[in-house]
Amino acid sequence: MFFRPILLAFALTATGAYAQTTPAPTPTPAPEVTPAPKPTPATVRVALETDQGRIVLELEKERAPITTANFLRYVDQKRLDGIGFYRTVKVQPGFGFVQFGVQNAPKRVLPPIKHEPTTQTGLKHLSGTISTARYAPGTASGDFTIMVGDQPSLDADPSQPGDNLGYAAFGHVVEGMDVVTRVLDATPSPTAGEGVMKGQMLVPPILIRTARRLP
Repeated sequence: MFFRPILLAFALTATGAYAQTTPAPTPTPAPEVTPAPKPTPATVRVALETDQGRIVLELEKERAPITTANFLRYVDQKRLDGIGFYRTVKVQPGFGFVQFGVQNAPKRVLPPIKHEPTTQTGLKHLSGTISTARYAPGTASGDFTIMVGDQPSLDADPSQPGDNLGYAAFGHVVEGMDVVTRVLDATPSPTAGEGVMKGQMLVPPILIRTARRLP
């Protein structure tokens, strides 16, 4: 008569102990989701065939659409055929920029374009960058520069006073940087040019025979 309550109490105690010592099931971690890579911004390539060799440019038609479209108009209309690299600015060995373009020749120049600052495009004036020469913002047309060495001072900088919009970078050299360096090292005329350009002009210029899009 006294065994049944004792057995029941033992059963309840054993059940409680079992519940306390059994570990909770480990939750299965959710699989890691790798974010899809961002698509690469669209670009287009152009080859400049020069007297010193070939230069291939990759232009940022998605990130700098206005400036790239302007350059491509000069290319597609063959307005750069037969012009040249006419200016070399060598700040120190291996550092500076070279300039080429139509020099406002009436039969070659197209209307100026809206300025695209680097704060808008996200591009920088690194070594090999191609940029558009200008005076005031909105005056750029058919003259272009290629950097030799990184030149962040040419980027837009809203913290600076005055005209702080910099220059419109729109692509970079992917082949022929050695050609660009040879242009930089070319000997300029000591007398040609006016103002700050005096002593920076190449006479004669280094010829660009053709400028063509690449497939």
